[in-house]
Amino acid sequence: LPSTTTTTITTTTIARHNEKEEGTMTKLASLLAVALTALNSIDGFVTTSRHQARRRTYAPALSASADSPYALLFDCDGVIIETEELHRLSYNAAFKEFNLIIEEEPVEWTVAYYDVLQNTVGGGKNKMFFHFRNTTGTFPTSEEGKPAPTTPEDEQDLVDRLQARKTNLYKELIAEKAIARPGVLELMDQALADENIKVGVCSASTKEAVTKVLDVTLGEERRKKLDVCILGDDVSKLKPDPLIYVTAAEKLNIDPARCVVIEDSIVGLKAAKGAGMRCIITYTASTENEDFYALGCDAKIPELGSTGTTLDMIFQPMKMDGLDAEILTGVRD
Repeated sequence: LPSTTTTTITTTTIARHNEKEEGTMTKLASLLAVALTALNSIDGFVTTSRHQARRRTYAPALSASADSPYALLFDCDGVIIETEELHRLSYNAAFKEFNLIIEEEPVEWTVAYYDVLQNTVGGGKNKMFFHFRNTTGTFPTSEEGKPAPTTPEDEQDLVDRLQARKTNLYKELIAEKAIARPGVLELMDQALADENIKVGVCSASTKEAVTKVLDVTLGEERRKKLDVCILGDDVSKLKPDPLIYVTAAEKLNIDPARCVVIEDSIVGLKAAKGAGMRCIITYTASTENEDFYALGCDAKIPELGSTGTTLDMIFQPMKMDGLDAEILTGVRD
């Protein structure tokens, strides 16, 4: 998020997590409105009514013959593995180690607040900048009373150090708790075995964090078979900007219209649709109530495993009835 963003939350900081739930949810609704206002400053993003959004697509135009390949692209966090709670716990552990304090209260992200963050802001550092610049309107003191940073350089330094520590804590949790979501490995193996399907992972998380997740959940051998793996370190703009998916299509030399993305959040959905791709949402407990169809989602399902989703259920309609054909008609919500 741009450092010049001046929008602030005028209620008592959301970070005060001892407030009653009713009051908290009211503030979360206000935060979402603020987030959409702030996101208007991101190149290519336009908000519409009812906090919906659309993107100006700038996907590359690639020629395609009848036998051109297709691509199946997976997000990582929330899709391959439900990691969002592990991320939240890792952030809070880092905040505690750094002794972050704002208005005599420790910095801590609740489940409800982190749900808003993950559906609004892409990338860990961006989440922290959004929290300190938009939610609280101030940076914290840290490390035994060290004053809050007052320059952009000092703010960046604090966020960089927090992110580095959080990543290490997260990797430790992943090693203990990482299990792929049901159906993910089966669908990925079907795609890897099909010569006409390219397979990739596109995640806004850091390379260090995602590589650990993929090695634990997919296994190193399966990970090395991926045709493309683009991570937050590889692109200059993170989701909801479509750059990560545009880049994947370019690297694969595949028309974006022949690409199907599996995501779990509004941020990822906007990125996929902005790149001109089809998008399946495998929602989680924190995202199941979002109106994904209003934002252009092609199919919404609870998970790949419980619905018995196969490669043919996704791509056969596109091959037989055209690239805009409806997909997963028998199992989608």
